[in-house]
Amino acid sequence: MKPNVIIALLVGGVVGFAVGRMASGTTGGTQGGGGNQPVAAAPTPNNPSPAPARPQGGGDDTVLRVPVEGSPVEGPDTALVTIVEFSDYQCPFCSRANNTMKQLKSDYGNKVRFVMKQNPLSFHDKAKPAATAALAAGMQGKYWEMHHKMFDNQQSLDEGSLERYAQEVGLDVTKWKNDRGAASINDVIAKDQGLAGSLGANGTPAFFINGRKLSGAQPIDRFKALIDEEMGKAQALVNQGTPANQVYAKIMERAAAAPPPQAPPPQPSAPQAPPPAAVRNVKVPDEAPAKGPKTAKVTIVAWSDFQCPFCSRVVPTLKQIEDTYGKDVRIVFRHQPLPFHQNAKPAAEAAMAAHEQGKFWPMHDKLFANQQQLDRPSLERYAQEIGLDMGKFKAALDNGKFRAQVEADSAAGNEVGANGTPTFFINGREFVGAQPFEAFKGMIDDEIKHADKILASGVKPGQLYEKLLEDGIKNAPAAPQGAQPGAPAAPAPVANIDISGAPVKGPKNAPVTIVAFSDFQCPFCSRVVPTLHDLEKQYEGKIKVAFKHQPLPFHQNARIAAQASMAANEQGKFWEMHDKMFANQQALDRASLERYAQELGLDMGKFKSALDSNKYDAQVTKDSNEGQAIGANGTPTFFINGRQLVGAQPIEQFKALIDEELKKKK
Repeated sequence: MKPNVIIALLVGGVVGFAVGRMASGTTGGTQGGGGNQPVAAAPTPNNPSPAPARPQGGGDDTVLRVPVEGSPVEGPDTALVTIVEFSDYQCPFCSRANNTMKQLKSDYGNKVRFVMKQNPLSFHDKAKPAATAALAAGMQGKYWEMHHKMFDNQQSLDEGSLERYAQEVGLDVTKWKNDRGAASINDVIAKDQGLAGSLGANGTPAFFINGRKLSGAQPIDRFKALIDEEMGKAQALVNQGTPANQVYAKIMERAAAAPPPQAPPPQPSAPQAPPPAAVRNVKVPDEAPAKGPKTAKVTIVAWSDFQCPFCSRVVPTLKQIEDTYGKDVRIVFRHQPLPFHQNAKPAAEAAMAAHEQGKFWPMHDKLFANQQQLDRPSLERYAQEIGLDMGKFKAALDNGKFRAQVEADSAAGNEVGANGTPTFFINGREFVGAQPFEAFKGMIDDEIKHADKILASGVKPGQLYEKLLEDGIKNAPAAPQGAQPGAPAAPAPVANIDISGAPVKGPKNAPVTIVAFSDFQCPFCSRVVPTLHDLEKQYEGKIKVAFKHQPLPFHQNARIAAQASMAANEQGKFWEMHDKMFANQQALDRASLERYAQELGLDMGKFKSALDSNKYDAQVTKDSNEGQAIGANGTPTFFINGRQLVGAQPIEQFKALIDEELKKKK
């Protein structure tokens, strides 16, 4: 059989939602979404610090009117650049961005001032209490001390910890406690959130640099590019006679006004239920753990991972759904243990061993409540605490009794596009991320109305779910909204990518080439690896895989991992090293890379020498620049015969493009 497909892969770095796709698509934001991360432009010899490409969703030339009055400020009013940040103390990307703000303060000193606005997202249960803690500290002149204290200790934002931080920064704790409940503080938060909504700051963190929006925990170079540009404009105003302390006001005079904030403010983290999208044929196996009757009007199938923090976050929301809707909703649990969560698969098997004894949901709650302790002794302790037959439980784990079922769940999830966690299908309609209750409610209410119509037509309750799927599949649009369609209505530009010198797997003369831009430390890049393996099997003899490098600057080990893979490539072991690193994505330090090289039987002297001399650094930079030049602004990004496909998409998205390209070749 003659080869027909080539896949070329550029490796770089992605940030996203801890499971496939966490909260929604804002880059580096807390809302979660679709498994692709922006890439910063790499320096070139002639342009050592180029202005980076505009980030998705922000950094354009539009200047918006962003008032700063009434907000905590750090820096003098004579600063020529004002950075207004909308933030959430429980958001991991906000924490990351806080370190960037510290560095900017160090680099620019009094030339930049920082203004904080509160945007605690509804699915972060500790975010609003933390915001009140910071603002109450501000009433005693200690806002920034409390601000940094909470970001430095983001995993401990319970009430006891907040009180301890208040003591540590020197507050009058009694006054601080009283002030936290003040109406004025709640008003500030409400006003800030209303402003965020009106400005389109729908995720956290969101920044406005002299009114110009930059979304997400971007690399520092992106901030500096905008700051330096705005600094020049501001200096021109000063040169024309505007006092330095009036520069921001002058800029705001010319800025585009946002609509006035509403009260109560909109919740940017609680999006409206999406319009009906393509319904997937999501089966409910008899052996899958479920709560609620089979005759329920709404079936929610959740693909989840016990080690995923976002899956843990959505557990209270699902319980709220149960309490609100009762027998109208059935919740089905299916397993999607991600490869970079080393304890996720054993935890999944333990949950099924508990299910065998009628205790899946008690074990489910135990595992999510103790997510940092999922080793074998801990799993056995939880089993004992919920009263399982320990001999039977241990035997199930020892002999891998439920391993095949967990793997089957994972494969089924990949087939329908649940390649990230948590991913839900509400009567077959995809719903991604740890969304708040209100977002679920909109879709559930819509589906209940649909179910009522079908039942009224005479369909029996026991056949309702199958009928809902059948109708949805028949009436759905050709492609899911927002997805990369398999056959675009208008042909996208076709990129011409040179794969010479890249690691390649597959026949040389394949008529279809898939070029993928990726990063060994990017969770979404890891997530798509099984998809590529499946494509190789399904298109055996027709697929060629080439790999190029795109390490993102905020992934500290991505670049050395890229170099290590090329050092392995020099010895004919690229793909073995590729698989090792993606399977051990949390351990990509130098010592771990050397251990993997040793395990693969590499010549260690040659391998170490390649890393010590940065032998492959120039090639990694070349790959990265090439990716930028053709519009691969995030990882993973794929080009199928030059046609772009972005993110850790389900296998059907790849197959649609591959099949279309094969038809062209015929």
